Amino acid sequence: MSYAIIQTGGKQYRVSEGDILDVEKLDVATGQSTTLTDVLMVANGDQVTFGAPFISQASVQAEVIDQWKGEKVIAFKFRRRKGYHRTVGHRRQLTKLKITSVTI
Repeated sequence: MSYAIIQTGGKQYRVSEGDILDVEKLDVATGQSTTLTDVLMVANGDQVTFGAPFISQASVQAEVIDQWKGEKVIAFKFRRRKGYHRTVGHRRQLTKLKITSVTI
């Protein structure tokens, strides 16, 4: 079973072929394919390759399944006895990827 550790959107993910994962929004249209080149580690059976920090010849191919928004997070500020309150909402922009191949 081969897998890779990739970095996208400031986060790291362990992926293998056929995985579906949600990452920070990528500027790729739905249905298009993209190449993720920030590969930190690749394991293929007993052979493990580490990058310093990235492996230059490794890449991960992924297909964009959907662009969507995460759940809404509400931040509420309140000062007692002052009549001050403020509500701010935020929804993360996410991209759903299906990993098609891991190559070295």
